Amino acid sequence: MKKLSIINGPNLNLLGKREPAIYGSLSFTEFLEEIKEKYPNIKIDYFQSNIEGEIINKLHEVGFSYDGIILNAAAYTHTSVGIGDAVKAIETPVVEVHISNTFNREEFRHQSFISPNAKGVILGFGLQSYELAIQSFI
Repeated sequence: MKKLSIINGPNLNLLGKREPAIYGSLSFTEFLEEIKEKYPNIKIDYFQSNIEGEIINKLHEVGFSYDGIILNAAAYTHTSVGIGDAVKAIETPVVEVHISNTFNREEFRHQSFISPNAKGVILGFGLQSYELAIQSFI
């Protein structure tokens, strides 16, 4: 059985409440239950933190023993050299995801410290971005 870890960064705990026009009205917990039902042969772990160091620690924890990591570092994507370095340091492939099309937003969101070391990047498909990332590991 494949093991995947979904790691979400700051403010993604507010999905379903936060700016529904951009992020939708479904909570991530509700979405995760749907995904786990759809992919019963994949073990999917989930972690969310608003704290940069906790995200780095989680990448270190799963980055040598999982088959894949789906990372939405949210705003840290554009600011955290540390998270980018953690992705580079681990062996597990990482797919960077974003719910919104970051190139359709403020210019500072066009830069990613994760992308250069990611297996791939999926953005702009809402929560379906996560499912596309899962499919990339199948």
